[in-house]
Amino acid sequence: MSQLATPRQVTIGDITVRDGFQHEEKRIPTTAKLWVLEQLLLAGFRHVEVTNFGNPRGMPQFADADELFKLIRSSKRVKDVIGEAELTAITIRERAVDRAIAAREAGFGPDRILMMVSTSPSHMVRNSGLEHDAYWAEAERCIKKAHDAGIKVNGTVSTIWGCPIEGPTELRDAVAFTRRWFEIGADDVEHADHDGSAPPNKVFEYFSMILDAMPYPEKHIAHFHVTRGWGLANVLAALQAGICRFESTMGGIGGQPANFVDGCPVAGTGAYYYTDPNIVGLVSTEDLVVMLDEMGMETGLNVDWILEIGRTVERIVGRRLRSECIRTGRIPKKATGL
Repeated sequence: MSQLATPRQVTIGDITVRDGFQHEEKRIPTTAKLWVLEQLLLAGFRHVEVTNFGNPRGMPQFADADELFKLIRSSKRVKDVIGEAELTAITIRERAVDRAIAAREAGFGPDRILMMVSTSPSHMVRNSGLEHDAYWAEAERCIKKAHDAGIKVNGTVSTIWGCPIEGPTELRDAVAFTRRWFEIGADDVEHADHDGSAPPNKVFEYFSMILDAMPYPEKHIAHFHVTRGWGLANVLAALQAGICRFESTMGGIGGQPANFVDGCPVAGTGAYYYTDPNIVGLVSTEDLVVMLDEMGMETGLNVDWILEIGRTVERIVGRRLRSECIRTGRIPKKATGL
C-alpha cells in the first residue's frame, strides 16, 4: 500500500475558550473570550465549546457563562454563520444541566452539553463527586430532559488509557462505557486522554475496538492531551483506525481547572495531578490544521486565519504557547529564495 488509509474529510472542534482557558491562573476577559469565539466561527469552525455551567465559586473562569452565551448569540460579527454552528457547554452535574436548559429556554443557551464518566473509580469521584452507579442514573435522567429541551448531549469517557490517580486502566472498560452512553441516549461520545497516557499503538488498538463494536465514526470524537508529547502521533493513529472527528485548542493550552486564579486559591478540581502544572494541554489547533491540510484532508477551515488567531491568543494569555506552525508557517509551495 502506497498511501495511508485515512478519512478524506475531518471535523475539528475547537475548545480553547472552555478547556483551554480553564487552566489559566488569571481570568480571561469576557470580551477576549468573545473575540476568540467569533474568530473561530469566522475561520470555519462549526463545533466550539463556550463555557462550563458548573459552580463558578470553584472555577471562577466561568463566572461569565450566561453573559458569554448571550454575547455570542447576539454578535453581529457572526450573524451569518452562528446558525450553522453547534455551541457546547460543559455540564458535569445535574444542577449545571438545569442551568443549561434554563439558558436554552431563555433563548441564549447551548445547542449541546457534555457529561463525563471516567473508567477509573477514583478519577470518577474526584471529577464528579459521585460513584459510577449514581452518576449513570443522573446522566440518564439528564439526557432525557436535555433532549426534551432540544439540546444534544455528548457523553465523554475519560481515563481510557490510564489514570493520573490509579495508573493503568483497561481499554475494554472504556468500550463498555461508550456502549452504555449510546444505550441511554447520548448523541455522540468523546474519547478523552486527559492525562496524556495514550501511546499511538494503543490509540489505534482502542479506536479499532470502538469502530468494530459501534461502526459510526461520525459519532466518535478523539480528544488528546500532550503531556508526553504524543498528541499529533495519536491523531494520526486515530485517523488510521477510521476516526474523523477531533478536538484541540489554540496553542495547545488547557487541562485540569486551575486551583489558583487571580492570586487566590480556589477549589478547581483539587490538587494538580502533576508537580509542574504546565506539563498539560491539548493538541495544538494550529499545528493540527496545518498537518491535515498538508496531508490533503478536507477540514473546511481557513488555515491562514487560524494561524493569525493563534498569534493573538498568545497575546491574550501573555506567553508563548505550544504551536510551532504559528512561527514556521505552512510548508512553502514554491521557492523561497533562501
